[in-house]
Amino acid sequence: MAEEAVDVSNKQIILKHYVSGFPIESDFEIRTTPIRLKVPEGIPNAILVKNLYISCDPYMRNRMSEMEGSYVDSLVPGSPITGFGVVKVLDSTHPDMKKDEFFWGFTGWEEYSLITSTQSLFKIQHTQVPLSYYTGILGMPGITAYAGFYEICSPKKGEKVFISAASGAVGQLVGQFAKLLGCYVVGSAGTKEKVDLLKDKFGFDEAFNYKEEDNLNAALKRYFPDGIDIYFENVGGKMLDAVLPNMRLRGRVSVCGMISQYNLEKTEGVHNLFFLVSKRIRMEGFLVLDHYHLYPKFLEMILPHIKEGKVEYVEDIVEGLENAPAALIGLFTGRNVGKQVVVISHE
Repeated sequence: MAEEAVDVSNKQIILKHYVSGFPIESDFEIRTTPIRLKVPEGIPNAILVKNLYISCDPYMRNRMSEMEGSYVDSLVPGSPITGFGVVKVLDSTHPDMKKDEFFWGFTGWEEYSLITSTQSLFKIQHTQVPLSYYTGILGMPGITAYAGFYEICSPKKGEKVFISAASGAVGQLVGQFAKLLGCYVVGSAGTKEKVDLLKDKFGFDEAFNYKEEDNLNAALKRYFPDGIDIYFENVGGKMLDAVLPNMRLRGRVSVCGMISQYNLEKTEGVHNLFFLVSKRIRMEGFLVLDHYHLYPKFLEMILPHIKEGKVEYVEDIVEGLENAPAALIGLFTGRNVGKQVVVISHE
């Protein structure tokens, strides 16, 4: 006998309108709508899920603006925000997605979601680690750090590595990967707490608070008197401009993001680009979307490191869907320490 479908209320976070400048909490609203916890008849290959954890990520700011030609679609004002999360299947018409299984990937900022496009979901096979890790170290930020460092930077033992926004979801992993390889690693962050975290927990050789530096060029010369081989770029603007003259011959710059620019009406110019020529620097932007085929290889590498305590991970966990807008906004002022995660339900 088939289970009877249950109707429940579904709390959602809605983007009210497109945003210019820094987002504020009034750009969002909380809405509650009814939902039936069953895939509607006639919809094949779909799942009805309970959202457990959602991820706050810097790229989401770009989606709050009406942008043409971006690699990811703009959000739809008046509709629930979408992003990466961890879900539990409640009902399914998909042959490979069963009730009570867990997945990570794209879902809604709401308590329950009907997902009809399931291509961007990954089945969670390893549940001996916290499920929240699949918004971070075992999810999109993890594979981003892996691909951006190993694939784009082609690192070698003993090289000098600099990482901006180094205590964030991606940066903290890149630094640890570099240390595992035997590199000299320096990171920048925006508070003393984060600088201490980089050195004491993640094992960076050095770290500095960029807000306390009057001259970024001088700061980099202090930590890299012989220059930088690899720069993992998360910030852009003035930081990128200071890094380029400090790169070594045939250095590599892996461009993951530019969080300092996302809320500006007019982005800052970079003046030192000629160093790309004179120092034969290779600077390459990348999208994690192009590297998902590496996910099984990445898991094979990272899971033993987590188990053995060779890679640490720090999460900044916020409880309650209603607190998600403030958590997301906090990314752009550096409020979070580590990977920003919002807990909707503990199952």
